[in-house]
Amino acid sequence: MAKVSSVSISEKKGTKKKNVDFVKVVKDFGIKGDAHAGNGHRQVSFLAKESIAKMKDMGLNVSSGDFAENITTEGVDLCKLPIGTRIKVGDAVFVISQKGKICHHRCAIFFQAGDCIMPKEGIFGEVVSSGIIQPGDTMEVIEKEGLSVAIITLSDKGSKGERTDETGPALREYLEENFTTSFVRNVIIPDDEEKLSEHLNDFSGMQGYDLILTNGSTGVSPRDIAPDVTIKFIDKELPGFGEAMRMNSFQKTPHALISRAVSGFVKNSLVINLPGSPKGALENFQVIAPAIGHAVAKKQGDSSDCAQNVSQG
Repeated sequence: MAKVSSVSISEKKGTKKKNVDFVKVVKDFGIKGDAHAGNGHRQVSFLAKESIAKMKDMGLNVSSGDFAENITTEGVDLCKLPIGTRIKVGDAVFVISQKGKICHHRCAIFFQAGDCIMPKEGIFGEVVSSGIIQPGDTMEVIEKEGLSVAIITLSDKGSKGERTDETGPALREYLEENFTTSFVRNVIIPDDEEKLSEHLNDFSGMQGYDLILTNGSTGVSPRDIAPDVTIKFIDKELPGFGEAMRMNSFQKTPHALISRAVSGFVKNSLVINLPGSPKGALENFQVIAPAIGHAVAKKQGDSSDCAQNVSQG
């Protein structure tokens, strides 16, 4: 039976968390009194007691909270839960928003053992419903329904806060209104090959998103790099997506032919390049939307007759 082993908080970031008798979980915020609450999509962190045991086996004197996790679990393999899975503890409900993390600064535990489990086996979640959690509470794992989606906006100015991203939120709104989505994440990065490569590698690999939408950087300007980077990752290209989007846009403007957008699968993630403007991105996405749910289902192992699978998500 899956249950909560311990709950922990810290007043400052970058410090070990202390075990407490209970925590108050607040919707769209995190755990009251914890320094990491309100931290974007990483509001609450989880780590399995079984993972901590691995570090103990290496000779380290560690316990729950030492890895800066809020909730230490027992009896559930957190690593196997996909993005969009929900975890229910009493009235509190979380949606898994990230698996693992990149440690830019090595912690004390890493230097002691030469390794650390949180970047590999810890998970993070957003709070969907508020509640009180204490050690011993039963955990219910609810399978994800619909698509997990990552939206990557490529914009030099947007990444510096010099321009408000309107395209990412517009795509998110359309997806949530027209598809069944389990979780949608928006990120903004510069028009940079290395940054996009890092995100495509992580989002299609450890995170395992069903759908990854990039917007912007699809033309022929010196900083337009989305198609060049994406094509390096694609295992199975879907040229029909790009052709359909360009032909639809060509009816409105001949400039559509300048787009170099590509689409295809990176592992089990469907990656689609879209234009940078909200209008252009939505118009292009609407053209291919009816085929997305079916394409993802087939790539991920659906063996049903193609003629029977026509839903979007």
